[in-house]
Amino acid sequence: MIIKTEGIVLKTFDFRETSLIAVLFTKDYGKVKGVLKGIRKDPKKFGSSLDKFSVNEIVYYQYSRSDLHLISECDLKQYFFPVRKEYKRSLAANYFLELVDTVMPAEQANNEVYQLMLDCLKTLETIQDIDKLVYIFQIKILLLSGFSPHLDSCVKCGHKISGRVRFSLSSGGLVCPACPTAETTFTFISRGTVASIIHIEQSRWDKVLRLGLTTTVKSELKYILNNFLVYHLEKRIKSARFLTRETASEAPGRLH
Repeated sequence: MIIKTEGIVLKTFDFRETSLIAVLFTKDYGKVKGVLKGIRKDPKKFGSSLDKFSVNEIVYYQYSRSDLHLISECDLKQYFFPVRKEYKRSLAANYFLELVDTVMPAEQANNEVYQLMLDCLKTLETIQDIDKLVYIFQIKILLLSGFSPHLDSCVKCGHKISGRVRFSLSSGGLVCPACPTAETTFTFISRGTVASIIHIEQSRWDKVLRLGLTTTVKSELKYILNNFLVYHLEKRIKSARFLTRETASEAPGRLH
């Protein structure tokens, strides 16, 4: 079957002597892997060099018995030049790609994830607070991929929690004082951090970008989101260690 769609390049790698394999997250078909035959020998054969986080219109032959398809046409639509000119913006973009590649299954359409990637890349061209954009992306992708933490009540007993709350990585959400958890060390987070996550999950993109985050909330978001992703994905996102470095003084309160 011949398919035409639009996609964002997640990664590429060489294939044999003259070809290239590209993994794209497409608007209509989710994560797709395809080979571009002869592109390294004759780059002008295609209308794009398939650089990471560029948007391309592709035509590919979908094989029913293989997850590697044949890309016959590829034309560049958007390149995000301002993102590529600045180191931290480029790091953030690469983090978005790696996280999507990790959490999203192959060939499962998710237009909301595709739109989130576009919104983040476009915003990344001009936004000053890059860290805030990373937290927004983490929260949104967790929600859209079904990994979102449980925050509206105790994940153990279902009771509402007031005041300062414990966050359990192993249980995947908030835990009230009466319920035990598997951890020997508990992480406390403020109600402001909980409210910020819920607001980002539920609000439109333009409204989310107007949200102000205090230094405390940012510190807690960095610790909770990064560790939650590592725990539940069972792997580290390589680009995260260059993007968000945490010191002991930045970590939220713990109770042993």
